[in-house]
Amino acid sequence: MSKTAELIIDGKSYTLPLVVGTENEVGIDIAELLEKTGAVTLDLGYKNTGATKSAITFLDGDKGILRYRGYSIEELAEKSNFLEVAYLLIFGELPTQQQYNTFSHDIKTHTLVHEDVKKILDGFPSTAHPMGVLASLFCSQTAFYPESLDPNRAVDGVYLSIVRSMAKMPTFAAWAYKNAVGHPVNYPDNSLDYCSRFLKMMFALPAEQYEVDPVVASALDKLLILHADHEQNCSTSTVRIVGSSKASIYSSLSAGINALWGPLHGGANQEVIVMLEQIKKDGGDTEKWINKAKDKNDPFRLMGFGHRVYKNFDPRAKIIKKAADDVLGKLGINDPVLEIAQKLEEAALKDPYFVERKLYPNVDFYSGIIYRALGLPTDLFTVMFAMGRLPGWIAQWKEMRENKEPIGRPRQIYTGATQRAYVPVGTRG
Repeated sequence: MSKTAELIIDGKSYTLPLVVGTENEVGIDIAELLEKTGAVTLDLGYKNTGATKSAITFLDGDKGILRYRGYSIEELAEKSNFLEVAYLLIFGELPTQQQYNTFSHDIKTHTLVHEDVKKILDGFPSTAHPMGVLASLFCSQTAFYPESLDPNRAVDGVYLSIVRSMAKMPTFAAWAYKNAVGHPVNYPDNSLDYCSRFLKMMFALPAEQYEVDPVVASALDKLLILHADHEQNCSTSTVRIVGSSKASIYSSLSAGINALWGPLHGGANQEVIVMLEQIKKDGGDTEKWINKAKDKNDPFRLMGFGHRVYKNFDPRAKIIKKAADDVLGKLGINDPVLEIAQKLEEAALKDPYFVERKLYPNVDFYSGIIYRALGLPTDLFTVMFAMGRLPGWIAQWKEMRENKEPIGRPRQIYTGATQRAYVPVGTRG
């Protein structure tokens, strides 16, 4: 393969180097394009622009491949757990038993948050969206740990910020939920594992005993693994570009949370439930709505089917489908909305229209079903997404710092007015 690409502008030829990744992905290095040619590239939404080199996650949408640090998502979901995967993403290798024990212990040591955080939480009305609450609580940690503002602090300081972020995210997420439903907050129970501890903070009430269901805890663990990283998506790119200004880890992660909040990014599983509720309200005739989805003149689209990156199938969906079936079977829930979901799934997997177009149920479809089965309000679905994506964000922030990447500064093609003279306000027509 040629190691260069040729660009011709106004008859003049320019040679640009090619960069080839370890999975044979090819990129054209345009770092000197502006200097050499006076031109910049225009790529709305950065769909064809590689903003960085990364050794964290490999994604091949055409083949349905997702790997963290070289390990397939299928194998990690089957054999590993969320904390081990978090360690892998952040530090580059699967931990030894001692490393895992230390990492797990350190996280447990930092699950409590400063009591003044409750004062911040109390300032939010119960109508506040949990994602706004979560982003605010996360960003507030720069005030409680001002040493995190120094980007040149020692390596152990970076490690401590990472551990604090992993430890406090479930507490913040659970408290955002409790604020939304008007319940008193629960403190973390460090005798439990990561997912069980979170579930108890979420659902325990002072008036009754709460026992964590192992089936639910296992399904949550898998969901978090499947969401842990997904290459350079909107929120991940946001974390990296904010971090490139040497903003603190808490500010950068809070920015990622806010990016994920957008309905085009983290709100897809919420949209699945909204769609199912709409079908239920209309009478629950799934065949009618499937036909609407097939009609190219009908604006209706089935949410949770197909994926903008995975052109074949979403490898995460196959894994989480079983977890969804396990949760529904264990909880024995009689919910018309979930029955509609199962009918849509069955139809989409068999109907030639969907099969030929590879519009299979994706991870958002099944995660929405699981969260619905757990009784979570739809506003909290994106919070769960953020909790899973946290280690990926941390890994990307850490990699960006270690690579000493320059501050992000995209270019533009200006399309506004050319130079014009100022006219005093009294003489303007």
